[in-house]
Amino acid sequence: MMKKKKLGVDRVFQALGDATRRAMLERLSAGPMSVSRLAEPFAMSLAAVVQHLQILEQARLVKTEKVGRVRSCRIDAAGLDAATEWLGARRPEWERKLDRLGELLEAEESQPADWPGSANELLGPL
Repeated sequence: MMKKKKLGVDRVFQALGDATRRAMLERLSAGPMSVSRLAEPFAMSLAAVVQHLQILEQARLVKTEKVGRVRSCRIDAAGLDAATEWLGARRPEWERKLDRLGELLEAEESQPADWPGSANELLGPL
């Protein structure tokens, strides 16, 4: 089960790692549209757009549906939910580490410049 979830999150981040796919998701955030309408602003073939959509579908970020001769697509929140869950599980640890860094930096600022072990002593003049 855990491996399957990880694979899903990996696919989401891989899909979001491409600027064209992110732009497609931005366009779809306005609402469902046909693949040909989605493809309008992109300087690529319709076949290339479909390949991008397949990756977005595999990541569960987009759903497509064919009605007659028209294939339409819309955002699927499942992939975003997986990414949000993954990030949320790590957020408390990241926040603790950043809080600790902030405390260290504040302590550093309150020490005299010639204090042993200060950043000035370690790094020299900047």
